[in-house]
Amino acid sequence: MILSQLPPRPDFEALAASAPATADRRTLILALIGNLVSSWSNNESLFIYVLMILMKTDQASAALTFATLNTTRARLDLIQRLAKITIKDKSLDRSLSKIIERFNETTHVRNEFNHCMYIVDAGGQITHTQSMRIVQTKTSLQFGEMKAMDEARLKGMVKTIKDMTRINRDIWDILPRLDAHLRSNAASS
Repeated sequence: MILSQLPPRPDFEALAASAPATADRRTLILALIGNLVSSWSNNESLFIYVLMILMKTDQASAALTFATLNTTRARLDLIQRLAKITIKDKSLDRSLSKIIERFNETTHVRNEFNHCMYIVDAGGQITHTQSMRIVQTKTSLQFGEMKAMDEARLKGMVKTIKDMTRINRDIWDILPRLDAHLRSNAASS
């Protein structure tokens, strides 16, 4: 008979009593997670405007198309396919592709913190994350990867947030270029 290997039940009273001592670090970690999530969401939403321009439609129609596709991957695939058939300027096409590539890199970090279990110690400090992904090796299946919430990881989060800020500005910068390009193509057709 196989027995469950559940972790011991946390001592919630002890955690509540000691949590104030670790509140500053926990608040920092939660603020970083919040920044990752909101920055990523803002960036993903900006792709509605890219879609609007590529589809030569209004914002509501682009948003409806965007929302109908239920994954980020599907939305970006549509944008990339539309770009291939509408953007004639190879440099502009490469710029958009680079932005999407960089966005996808930040998506991995956002997903890491959105789809994990947070491990806390007896003092209520977040010490690790445990991925919710199943990892298959040649010889076994493992339940997710456990990673320490150390200073290097926090610095990585800060770097990703800065990357997301730059991506946001780059999307805003490419929108008028993309619009002007497609308008000039329409005028010359």
